[in-house]
Amino acid sequence: MLDTLKALADPSRLRLVAVLLRGEFTVQELTHILAMGQSRISRHLKILTEAGVLSVKRQGTWSYYRAGGEGAFFETIRPALEQRFGELPEHDSDLATLTEVLEERHRRSQRFFDQHARQWDDLARTLLPVPDYRERLLASVPQGVTVVEIGMGTGGLLPALAARAGRVIGVDHSPAMLEEARRRLAAAGLADIDLRLGEMAHLPLPDKSAGCAVLNMALHHAADPGAVLHEIRRVLAPGGVLVLADLARHEREWVRERLADQWLGFGEDEVAAWLAAAGFSRISCERLEGESGQETVLMVKTTTPAR
Repeated sequence: MLDTLKALADPSRLRLVAVLLRGEFTVQELTHILAMGQSRISRHLKILTEAGVLSVKRQGTWSYYRAGGEGAFFETIRPALEQRFGELPEHDSDLATLTEVLEERHRRSQRFFDQHARQWDDLARTLLPVPDYRERLLASVPQGVTVVEIGMGTGGLLPALAARAGRVIGVDHSPAMLEEARRRLAAAGLADIDLRLGEMAHLPLPDKSAGCAVLNMALHHAADPGAVLHEIRRVLAPGGVLVLADLARHEREWVRERLADQWLGFGEDEVAAWLAAAGFSRISCERLEGESGQETVLMVKTTTPAR
């Protein structure tokens, strides 16, 4: 308790906690948000992490900090702190700059996908091969319901989803990717599939409007995976199913530049924690190990509560 209180007894560290309750950020991003030097930010992060207020996740040469560590006392007082952070003099400006950082993450991703839409399928398949999991993913999709594929890219999975679903909606944030998907679907005679421009964290769908959501190799491109899963929970009907396939944790740092990846895959525990926090239940996760040269894939199926 005393370590937590000492760690929080500093205005700059309170500002850090307030920001990190909104997402995961690197030291470089935090120096920009709080307009402080890197050495000062690093010292405050070290104190907060050692006190169990923050946790740090290392991915390649990057470290991502977030609020919530091993400190049980911090979790106890966290709701009261969240109600009072607005009293900090710099809070509004910190949140405004935080929004700018997230928007810049999004712009970098969109620029990349707009530029590489035509060759995206070959690019991803060649640079980061994975085992064949397609049939296993499709088998988890319930038949006859409205299915939304989020981050559907060039639409390679949409025809197979249409064969199972009552209705299919594809969402992507890249206009160039949407155009490629339209061409592909037109060639296959599937013009009735509904394609929409939208963000993973702000889906162009009403509440409780889908029976199943598919997130296929898209979550590692999200600036804030937790926010994406909360948004998917919003659009799924009671008893709705989320089918998620993504990369297991790896250390190929170059994918950030060459494939616009925000995350170097995920661990089962962190995905399960995000899903539970978003309100999902009955979470099952399976690792599909790749052969030589292939990345391991996480296959996750989960549901929203029936009521």
